Order: sequence, then structure tokens, then C-alpha cells
Amino acid sequence: MVIETERLRLREFITKDSEAIHEYASNPLVVKHMLWGPNSIDETQSYLNTVIEMQEKTPRQGFELAVILKESGQLIGGSGIHIYSPGIGELGYCFQDHHWGRGFASEAASALLSFGFGELKLHRIFATCRPDNIGSAKVMQKIGMRYEGHLREHMWHNKDNRWVDSHQYSILEQDYKQPL
Repeated sequence: MVIETERLRLREFITKDSEAIHEYASNPLVVKHMLWGPNSIDETQSYLNTVIEMQEKTPRQGFELAVILKESGQLIGGSGIHIYSPGIGELGYCFQDHHWGRGFASEAASALLSFGFGELKLHRIFATCRPDNIGSAKVMQKIGMRYEGHLREHMWHNKDNRWVDSHQYSILEQDYKQPL
């Protein structure tokens, strides 16, 4: 599976991607707002193994894709959409910090909205971010998602041993317009 945008190619992760994934998954700045990380080499390899196994599932419920710069062929992050329940998908993304602020997350997320509403026939797609993750919130707003609310202490963060809050955004099929 490959999704092309103007500047990006979203493709299935492969075994050779381990080093590039670990570069961003082990970066404390990149994972500051995530519920995982910074990853050890073993944690990155476990993630990659899980993602590759996900590719073989039928019916497929999750699509974690490597985000590649078309110009250079460099893997700069990952983006995914998971079927949360019938008709509902959850969107996510994670990019190497030196690629932030260039619109790559918005471009990849927009492509996944199109895939979700088109190929997967979803009715609703949502995403969450930690309340202090302003960059992620801006991505969701840019691709047309609407702020739905502040979820208080709804998820457990194992590495920090605490409950965390999230801001939730969503977009419905009937509200979707190709934003980019």
C-alpha cells in the first residue's frame, strides 16, 4: 500500500526501517507528548514487528505507514489510521523534530483522512493530543478537524506513572473537504 502526496510517499513499514524509526522514537523531544518512549532499541524493534504483523491481518484494522520525503527518499516519521470501532477511525502521527513546522504532518494526516473516508468508508475520524502539544493541535485544525473537548485524566502513562489529559478533535464524513 502506498499513498502519494505532493511531497510525501506514505508506504508500509519494512524491516529495514528500524534504524530510521529508532532515530525519532528514541528522541526525548519527539516523544515528549506521547504515551510511549523514548524507546530503547528493543522497544523500537517490538513496535516494528507489531506493525509488520498488522499488515497481514484480515480484515485489517490498523494502517501504520512510514512517511518518506519524495525528494530524498528519507524516512522522516510515521502516520497511521486505526479502525477504532465500526465506522470510526483514529488518526495519529509522529515526526522527527527537525522536520516539524514544514507542513509534513498536515500533508500526511490529510492523505490519511482521504484514505479513511474513501477506501475505509469511515463515518468519523478522531485524534487526540496532550493539551500542551500546540503543534499537533494546529495540525488537526489545519486538516479540518473540530475541537471536541478536554478529556481529563483518561489515559494512563506507564513511563511517567500518571494519568494524562487529552484534547480531542474529530471530523465527520459529511464535513470532510480535501483541505490541502
